[in-house]
Amino acid sequence: MKKLAILILCLALLPILGCDRPKNGVYVMGVDIAPEDVTEFYYTVSTSTFPPHYQRYRFYKEDGAYKFFHETREGDHFPLTEADATITGTVTLSGDQWSDFLVLLVGGRVIARQEHLEAGDDGPWLYLYWTGDRGDVQEFSFVSPATQSDFESLCESLKGS
Repeated sequence: MKKLAILILCLALLPILGCDRPKNGVYVMGVDIAPEDVTEFYYTVSTSTFPPHYQRYRFYKEDGAYKFFHETREGDHFPLTEADATITGTVTLSGDQWSDFLVLLVGGRVIARQEHLEAGDDGPWLYLYWTGDRGDVQEFSFVSPATQSDFESLCESLKGS
């Protein structure tokens, strides 16, 4: 009985100690993160070129519904702020549209957030949140540039719907 209690205690401590994470610190979407556990995803690009440009896409669940938010900022100065938003909108997604989004994430890698020394990078910056995520492992990368391009195309089509 004492051994069983110790075993249960050890198993309960694994997530707290981070021992439930993949050994290389990389989570793979669809393997380590179940698609149905995804709660939120951000994609942001911000350029300081002339003219500067800012684009944010956000997929999320809210009150049992699937949502897509987009915001475009444009102007003749940098940095662009919320006051420079030229196009914004929120779309309620169908189950099929949400699935189309999730399919594009499968195979992508999620790692702990890192300080990027290439300050001024245009991005994109990608963050994935899921049920059970502890707030420190969300930096996402697509499985390939072609998949990222398909994601961007999906977002453009959803903006028009």
